[in-house]
Amino acid sequence: MKPFSLIIILFISALSFSQEQTYTDEELSVSKFIDGTLLKPKETTKTKLAIIIAGSGPTDRNGNQNFLKNDALKKLAVGLTKNGIATFRYDKRVVKQIRQGNVDPNIMFDDFVSDAKDVITYFKTSGSFEEIYIIGHSQGSLVGMLNANEDVDGFISIAGAGQNIGDVIVEQVTNMAPQLGEAAKKVVDQLKKGERTTDYPQALASVFNADIQEFMINWMQYYPTEIIKELEMPVLIVNGTKDLQVSEAEAKLLKDANENAELVIIKNMNHVFFEIEGDDLENSKSYNEIKRPIATQLVQSIVDFINP
Repeated sequence: MKPFSLIIILFISALSFSQEQTYTDEELSVSKFIDGTLLKPKETTKTKLAIIIAGSGPTDRNGNQNFLKNDALKKLAVGLTKNGIATFRYDKRVVKQIRQGNVDPNIMFDDFVSDAKDVITYFKTSGSFEEIYIIGHSQGSLVGMLNANEDVDGFISIAGAGQNIGDVIVEQVTNMAPQLGEAAKKVVDQLKKGERTTDYPQALASVFNADIQEFMINWMQYYPTEIIKELEMPVLIVNGTKDLQVSEAEAKLLKDANENAELVIIKNMNHVFFEIEGDDLENSKSYNEIKRPIATQLVQSIVDFINP
């Protein structure tokens, strides 16, 4: 064999070895509703676990929906596991129902809370991890917050709202269409009382349509600042300056409610963890750009919080 050929073979072999996966990848069914992926570092037998809870909509374990593929949650999980922290991320129950063609029309916000509790209980009783942390993204922040009890060792909110979701909706509607702000507030006030309504402009039908009002009534009973202020465990609150859905102000509301919490604001990070240098068009398009890397500061901030 020619020396040059041998050098190439040795180089390729070394490259393959250096890129060998440093963690194991296991598919798990936690309950009849919840399937997910457990990543564990190979170097340790007993380590810390971060449970990642997805945001609103039919979001899968990777952070994707039907027409939005970005792998944001998968990239976060891999980044943490490469830094020695095991991760479990899971499909929301509605994702499994959609795949089976059997969506429950009566699904409630509390079902997501219950699912997260089942995941925590599953790993707590397994005894495989020395510490368990919750990472909740967007809607998942509130879901995780409601499960941050004696069974977990810390809570991390990424792009979580500080206001009641009803107030968030009114603010968003007012910002986008000021003429509809008062109508939105009127509907939200009724829903907060547990009352359904058909009295809203057609332009707001997608927000308040009859099929989702019971879900919204259930969700609106929770006030994130009231919940987070009761948490006595370590808390990390993270938000990006380019988040189109959840502003820095929401993160600061959570921080103000829990003075012991750590607040990290990441410059140029958007709602799906990408760093955006351009305008809102680039920002919105990035939700469907799967090749983008997530912000390194996000991963490092969580690693430093879990492994101080």
